Amino acid sequence: MKKFRSLASFGKRIEFWVIGEMIKQGLDVYTPVVDDMGIDAIVRKENGSFIEIQIKARSKDAVFGNSGLFAGINHDKIRKNYYFVFYSERMETTWIMSSKEFMKESNVNKQGKHAGKRTIWLNGKNTKENKEFTKKKFEKYIASDFGKLK
Repeated sequence: MKKFRSLASFGKRIEFWVIGEMIKQGLDVYTPVVDDMGIDAIVRKENGSFIEIQIKARSKDAVFGNSGLFAGINHDKIRKNYYFVFYSERMETTWIMSSKEFMKESNVNKQGKHAGKRTIWLNGKNTKENKEFTKKKFEKYIASDFGKLK
């Protein structure tokens, strides 16, 4: 039971951590009470407009090689002013993509329990060195701060 509780709450803990980091960096962040539209946070940009944020995270306990695997994401059309923040705990890496970038870079699952949903695999692995790394094509999305959301 303890392991399940830990896994079930990991995503929410990381959401709050990411939101806290956004606030520390000066972003004006609001959190919806209900998460039924894939919106974990709303940010008021410096120009007064708003963007919606979906936060996805992978635990350090993920299977080796899957630290940057984000699967089964409901996102079937480009959403204006919508961004994904992906975080890998083991890799200590954050990637930020707009909805348009995510649609371009992700794949639609053809079969299985996530058929019709989208998957993106941001990392590769080096089994000889027991290391995971960001795939070259996704390096441009690595974020050391949340400036892309300002």
